[in-house]
Amino acid sequence: MENVRKRRGSDPHSTAGVCKENAPKKERQPFHFDLWLCLTLQNWILDFGRPIAMIVLPLEWFPLNKPSVGDYFHMIYNVVTPFLLLKLMERAPRPVPRTAVHLCIITFVMGASIHLVGDSINHRLILSGYQLHLSVRENPIIKDLKPASLIDSFELLYFYDEHLGHLMWYIPFFIIVLIYFSACFSDSEDQEKMPLSGWLLLGPSSLYYWYLATEGQITGLFLLAFLAMFTVRIFQKCKGLAPDSNSSFLFYSFSVTLLLVFLWVAYLWDDPVLRNKYPGLFYVPEPWSYYTLHIRESH
Repeated sequence: MENVRKRRGSDPHSTAGVCKENAPKKERQPFHFDLWLCLTLQNWILDFGRPIAMIVLPLEWFPLNKPSVGDYFHMIYNVVTPFLLLKLMERAPRPVPRTAVHLCIITFVMGASIHLVGDSINHRLILSGYQLHLSVRENPIIKDLKPASLIDSFELLYFYDEHLGHLMWYIPFFIIVLIYFSACFSDSEDQEKMPLSGWLLLGPSSLYYWYLATEGQITGLFLLAFLAMFTVRIFQKCKGLAPDSNSSFLFYSFSVTLLLVFLWVAYLWDDPVLRNKYPGLFYVPEPWSYYTLHIRESH
């Protein structure tokens, strides 16, 4: 019995071997192609495709006093997108603050729902002659309303649609993206590079984010999110941590989006009408304002 104890005590590697076996192994995080593909498709179909579907489908199918096809698209978007974001957070390689994520998701849904109502009424105004490249008070169908206080009501609707709704929609979205992005760094020396499927999704994803930043009039917010993402990337690299393929996909998508926004602004830099419509710090015209001014008016 003493010999057995001696043999156990004389093996200095036995405890270390047990610890090594029980220690969690750091595995490479695979590229979440299924989630990124679903997010890209639903963004293009349910968000970007909403106004297109309302233009293409006959008006008789969706009377002005009933929800339009775009409204149904928006309702589906408000359910599918939070679900996909939650699934994405579940796959984060490191723990994320669940309370912050849940609060962001709740605010996201509330903001997107506010936008749903405002955008629905805004579309009906367009069908009645409302021109997106003009302000509310400059629109021919608005400025002659009686009593004049009705114009204030339409300006309130515009505020809910284009300002409050967008901020409550996109601020939580970017916070969730940053939380996930920050959790996708590790000290693994064998990080998986972004696969071909990721490079193929990069173009459609970046182009959609360009539409999001320009049509949503959130260029300043997008720049802050990109700056925060760039800062996190530098900080993590200084700590010796490397980004995985999902983190790289997000960073490259935002980088290409920033380039597209600069090209868009440069293209419309000398447009006097759009300059008058967007006089703020960031001159970034909305694509649909460009459409009503230069494309629809020419047909």
